[in-house]
Amino acid sequence: MIDEKQAVALALEARKKSYSPYSKFAVGAVIVTNDGRVFEGANIENAAYGLSMCAERNAIFNAYMHGCHKEDLALLSVIADTGEPVSPCGSCRQVISELYPADKPIILANLKGEVRKTNAKELLPFAFDDQDL
Repeated sequence: MIDEKQAVALALEARKKSYSPYSKFAVGAVIVTNDGRVFEGANIENAAYGLSMCAERNAIFNAYMHGCHKEDLALLSVIADTGEPVSPCGSCRQVISELYPADKPIILANLKGEVRKTNAKELLPFAFDDQDL
Protein backbone atom coordinates (compact mmCIF):
# COMPACT_ATOMS: atom_id res chain seq x y z
CA MET A 1 0.00 0.00 0.00
CA ILE A 2 1.15 3.53 -0.75
CA ASP A 3 1.84 5.49 2.42
CA GLU A 4 1.12 9.16 3.05
CA LYS A 5 4.66 10.31 2.21
CA GLN A 6 4.57 8.46 -1.11
CA ALA A 7 1.13 9.90 -1.86
CA VAL A 8 2.48 13.43 -1.40
CA ALA A 9 5.36 12.61 -3.79
CA LEU A 10 2.87 11.28 -6.34
CA ALA A 11 0.75 14.43 -6.00
CA LEU A 12 3.89 16.48 -6.63
CA GLU A 13 4.41 14.53 -9.86
CA ALA A 14 0.77 15.05 -10.85
CA ARG A 15 1.25 18.80 -10.25
CA LYS A 16 3.65 18.85 -13.22
CA LYS A 17 0.64 18.16 -15.46
CA SER A 18 -1.18 21.31 -14.33
CA TYR A 19 -2.28 23.73 -17.01
CA SER A 20 -2.37 27.00 -15.11
CA PRO A 21 -1.21 29.81 -17.44
CA TYR A 22 -3.50 32.42 -15.88
CA SER A 23 -3.14 31.96 -12.14
CA LYS A 24 0.32 30.32 -12.24
CA PHE A 25 -1.05 28.29 -9.29
CA ALA A 26 -0.25 24.66 -10.09
CA VAL A 27 -1.94 22.02 -7.93
CA GLY A 28 -1.50 18.26 -7.97
CA ALA A 29 -3.63 15.59 -6.34
CA VAL A 30 -3.83 11.82 -6.16
CA ILE A 31 -6.41 9.35 -5.00
CA VAL A 32 -5.13 6.01 -3.73
CA THR A 33 -7.57 3.12 -3.63
CA ASN A 34 -7.80 0.31 -1.11
CA ASP A 35 -6.17 -2.03 -3.63
CA GLY A 36 -3.28 0.38 -4.29
CA ARG A 37 -4.33 1.96 -7.57
CA VAL A 38 -3.41 5.63 -8.02
CA PHE A 39 -5.48 8.21 -9.89
CA GLU A 40 -3.93 11.59 -10.65
CA GLY A 41 -5.45 15.01 -10.94
CA ALA A 42 -4.06 18.45 -11.72
CA ASN A 43 -5.79 21.78 -12.07
CA ILE A 44 -6.68 22.67 -15.64
CA GLU A 45 -7.51 26.31 -16.30
CA ASN A 46 -9.45 27.98 -19.08
CA ALA A 47 -9.61 31.60 -20.23
CA ALA A 48 -13.29 31.43 -19.26
CA TYR A 49 -12.32 30.92 -15.62
CA GLY A 50 -15.55 29.22 -14.58
CA LEU A 51 -14.71 26.35 -16.93
CA SER A 52 -11.53 25.49 -15.04
CA MET A 53 -11.26 22.33 -12.95
CA CYS A 54 -9.38 21.77 -9.71
CA ALA A 55 -6.85 19.00 -9.12
CA GLU A 56 -8.83 17.40 -6.30
CA ARG A 57 -11.97 17.03 -8.38
CA ASN A 58 -9.98 15.79 -11.38
CA ALA A 59 -8.39 13.06 -9.24
CA ILE A 60 -11.71 11.98 -7.71
CA PHE A 61 -13.52 12.05 -11.05
CA ASN A 62 -10.62 10.12 -12.62
CA ALA A 63 -11.05 7.35 -10.03
CA TYR A 64 -14.80 7.23 -10.58
CA MET A 65 -14.35 7.15 -14.37
CA HIS A 66 -12.20 4.06 -13.88
CA GLY A 67 -14.95 2.24 -11.99
CA CYS A 68 -14.12 3.20 -8.42
CA HIS A 69 -16.75 4.05 -5.83
CA LYS A 70 -16.61 5.90 -2.55
CA GLU A 71 -15.87 2.73 -0.55
CA ASP A 72 -12.85 1.98 -2.80
CA LEU A 73 -11.02 5.22 -1.93
CA ALA A 74 -8.39 5.12 0.81
CA LEU A 75 -6.29 8.29 0.61
CA LEU A 76 -6.37 11.72 -1.01
CA SER A 77 -3.24 13.84 -1.22
CA VAL A 78 -3.05 17.44 -2.51
CA ILE A 79 -0.03 19.71 -2.97
CA ALA A 80 0.61 23.28 -4.13
CA ASP A 81 3.09 26.12 -3.64
CA THR A 82 1.42 27.75 -0.64
CA GLY A 83 2.61 29.26 2.65
CA GLU A 84 0.76 26.62 4.65
CA PRO A 85 -0.36 23.20 3.42
CA VAL A 86 -2.82 23.80 0.59
CA SER A 87 -6.51 23.92 1.42
CA PRO A 88 -9.21 22.72 -1.01
CA CYS A 89 -11.66 25.30 -2.32
CA GLY A 90 -15.33 25.18 -1.39
CA SER A 91 -16.37 23.37 -4.57
CA CYS A 92 -13.78 20.67 -3.95
CA ARG A 93 -14.85 20.36 -0.33
CA GLN A 94 -18.43 19.72 -1.43
CA VAL A 95 -17.37 17.07 -3.95
CA ILE A 96 -15.03 15.47 -1.40
CA SER A 97 -17.85 15.37 1.16
CA GLU A 98 -20.07 13.41 -1.22
CA LEU A 99 -17.64 11.25 -3.19
CA TYR A 100 -14.83 10.55 -0.69
CA PRO A 101 -15.22 8.58 2.58
CA ALA A 102 -15.69 10.91 5.56
CA ASP A 103 -13.22 9.07 7.79
CA LYS A 104 -10.38 8.39 5.32
CA PRO A 105 -7.22 10.52 5.44
CA ILE A 106 -6.70 13.61 3.35
CA ILE A 107 -3.12 14.82 3.22
CA LEU A 108 -2.62 18.50 2.41
CA ALA A 109 0.93 19.60 1.61
CA ASN A 110 3.05 22.43 0.27
CA LEU A 111 6.38 22.56 -1.55
CA LYS A 112 8.23 23.33 1.70
CA GLY A 113 7.46 19.83 2.95
CA GLU A 114 4.77 20.88 5.41
CA VAL A 115 1.87 18.47 5.76
CA ARG A 116 -1.54 18.65 7.40
CA LYS A 117 -3.64 15.51 7.87
CA THR A 118 -7.41 15.90 7.90
CA ASN A 119 -10.55 14.18 6.63
CA ALA A 120 -13.71 15.10 4.75
CA LYS A 121 -15.75 15.67 7.91
CA GLU A 122 -13.21 18.20 9.22
CA LEU A 123 -12.99 19.98 5.86
CA LEU A 124 -16.74 20.49 5.59
CA PRO A 125 -18.43 19.75 8.93
CA PHE A 126 -21.94 20.82 7.88
CA ALA A 127 -21.91 19.50 4.33
CA PHE A 128 -25.00 19.58 2.18
CA ASP A 129 -25.72 15.94 1.36
CA ASP A 130 -28.45 13.54 0.29
CA GLN A 131 -30.07 13.83 3.72
CA ASP A 132 -30.84 17.48 2.91
CA LEU A 133 -32.83 16.63 -0.23
